[in-house]
Amino acid sequence: MNASLHNSTQKTGGRLAMDPFWGLALAATTVITAFILLPLVEMVVQPSLQDLVDSWRDPDVLRAIGMSLYTAGAAALISLIFGTPFAYLLARKSFPGKRLVESVVDLPIMIPHPVVGIALLSLAGRHHWFGRILEAFNIQIMGTVTGIVSVLTFVGLPFYINAVKTGFESIPPRLETVSRSLGASFSATFVRVTFPLAWRSMLVGLIMCMARAVSEFGAVVIVAYHPMVASVMIYERFTAYGLKYSQPVAVGLILVCLVFFLLLRWVSPRKASVL
Repeated sequence: MNASLHNSTQKTGGRLAMDPFWGLALAATTVITAFILLPLVEMVVQPSLQDLVDSWRDPDVLRAIGMSLYTAGAAALISLIFGTPFAYLLARKSFPGKRLVESVVDLPIMIPHPVVGIALLSLAGRHHWFGRILEAFNIQIMGTVTGIVSVLTFVGLPFYINAVKTGFESIPPRLETVSRSLGASFSATFVRVTFPLAWRSMLVGLIMCMARAVSEFGAVVIVAYHPMVASVMIYERFTAYGLKYSQPVAVGLILVCLVFFLLLRWVSPRKASVL
């Protein structure tokens, strides 16, 4: 028998007995799955079909969900433009302070998001030098789409950079070296060699960035209560009218997030099977 094969069952007294570890794993899987699904299923099934239809026909609801998708898409596009070369640098180069830079990239994941909103407003204030520059160009952060996109880029950028960095690291550098040795420029090498091998990781990064951005609430509600995105509308309807009027909007947002993560599973790089 091949020594690398491990059975999850053992013979005991002529019967097959499950290893205790697999029993624990099965129990943990059941508990975690139920913990995640039960509140979401309850959220989805509680509103009546008529409530859902009425809510999704509401122009304000459609506008809020559309605003969420628009601003999240803008944040993902900004992450693509600025995050791609940054992720490539982190994947290919070693330099003093690299670990510190990588830690700075991950900071938005850990910082409480209301703090993010307050920090951005402080930076954009008229008493700050950066705020005076924005004012000179007539760029406003408070209560604008620009402010929402800034917040969503801040919270979504780490997810894009980390996903794309992992994708670049999986590409053997020798492939790029061969391309350069044959006379191709760095840009041509990136377009013809690196991008075709990393595009799936870049798409994963875009989806993760958008999914994170769509779900953001704490920073958005501080920077821009209006124009209203879906997460803020859910909060507003819950505080003003209660569960009955907030649940249908929440169901819509859950479905949007579900679509994102179905796409994520579909485009994620496949792992090579180990024989």
